[in-house]
Amino acid sequence: MDNNQEITQPHSPTRRKFVWGVGALSAITAVFGLPFFIKKNVKPGNVKTMVKMLTEDGRLVEIDQSLITASKKKVTNRELQNWIKK
Repeated sequence: MDNNQEITQPHSPTRRKFVWGVGALSAITAVFGLPFFIKKNVKPGNVKTMVKMLTEDGRLVEIDQSLITASKKKVTNRELQNWIKK
């Protein structure tokens, strides 16, 4: 047993240095990579919110939300099946 302890003890500081080095490298990467994942501030006046809607013939289209004036109520499945033209 003494022989095994003598062999593993010199390797422990090197392994610890390696683990700390990998940890420091990943922390630096996370800090410098974080700005790429944060959304940039966009002025609210320039953004148009688009809404996906289904047309009567079954196509999916995007419409500017400011153009929609209808009341917001949920459509039942029965109404939807009768509304779509096949």
